[in-house]
Amino acid sequence: MTRQARLFAITEYLRGRRTGVTAQAIADRFGVTLRTVYRDLATLRLAELPLHAERGRGGGYALDRHYTLPPVNLNAREAAVLVALGTYARRMRLLPFAETLEGALDKVRGALSASAQRELLTVLEGLEFLGVPALPAPEPVRRAVEEAWFGRLPLCVRYRRASGEVGERVVTVTGVVMERHTTQVACVDQVSGERRHLRLDRIDRAELVSSPR
Repeated sequence: MTRQARLFAITEYLRGRRTGVTAQAIADRFGVTLRTVYRDLATLRLAELPLHAERGRGGGYALDRHYTLPPVNLNAREAAVLVALGTYARRMRLLPFAETLEGALDKVRGALSASAQRELLTVLEGLEFLGVPALPAPEPVRRAVEEAWFGRLPLCVRYRRASGEVGERVVTVTGVVMERHTTQVACVDQVSGERRHLRLDRIDRAELVSSPR
């Protein structure tokens, strides 16, 4: 994630919450250091974002409650359904794009009024998530696959076969198939032209390349 994208994501993250968020919580959420968080918050203040710090229990950094962007016309029930489905998908790893999904959920929450957010929390308390999560994959791999798919860019992957053999190839991602506890990356090998399905949890490394090798 670029710094510009992270700054926007932090803004959405704060906008989606009506209580303060600690710098440590922000650091954990975006996988950066506390020093980076403080630098980002200072940049947001310089951009005249109405950001302030609340002291005491439940305090932290928060946006002025009057700050808003053009609203999405969702009522609390519609938002609850979207957030519930998104939360389930994230916990079960149904989609490999966890950070993008979480950012979308932040925007849905942020579009609601304070009273609608309270109603949303009440609804979500009555939901339970059961099931077997898909096998995990390294965060850099998930991000690279997402960029390759949405950006239509070639991707160099280091892949482990079931036999333990490791190989490297450049592919074009054509889709993502979620089956039971595994996530399959549908792709085309740029050398052989063969269509393949690579298990996401067996991709050890993935890097975008500027042109086919």
